[in-house]
Amino acid sequence: MSRGAKTVTFYRKGLGSRGEEEAVAYLSGLGYQIMTRNYRCRLGELDIIAKDQQGVLVFVEVRSRAGHSHGLPEESINYRKQNKLRMLAQQYLLTHPKLKEAPCRFDVVAVEFTPNGEKKDIRHIKNAF
Repeated sequence: MSRGAKTVTFYRKGLGSRGEEEAVAYLSGLGYQIMTRNYRCRLGELDIIAKDQQGVLVFVEVRSRAGHSHGLPEESINYRKQNKLRMLAQQYLLTHPKLKEAPCRFDVVAVEFTPNGEKKDIRHIKNAF
């Protein structure tokens, strides 16, 4: 991997981590109880699992971008990604049987940064899919 590619990869990972931090702060400010961050299993990863104020179990996908050259952050969640997130949620519920009867939904938190890394905007799309 070239030095430029390493820099881009590091920048993306850093941007993603910052986006997740911003999403957690935002959701916590709304009264959400953050239960799990970066849940991993053989199928992949869920960014945030939380409970909202009504007790709904919320699986949150966080998307971060600096600039619009590739579209809005939330536009990158295609049908294939949605299906993967559904399978991950099912796996999570299988390993947490006390939660299997809880109402669930999938939200997206889109975080936009300026090119120099300052937070520009945050959007919360409830029941995104």
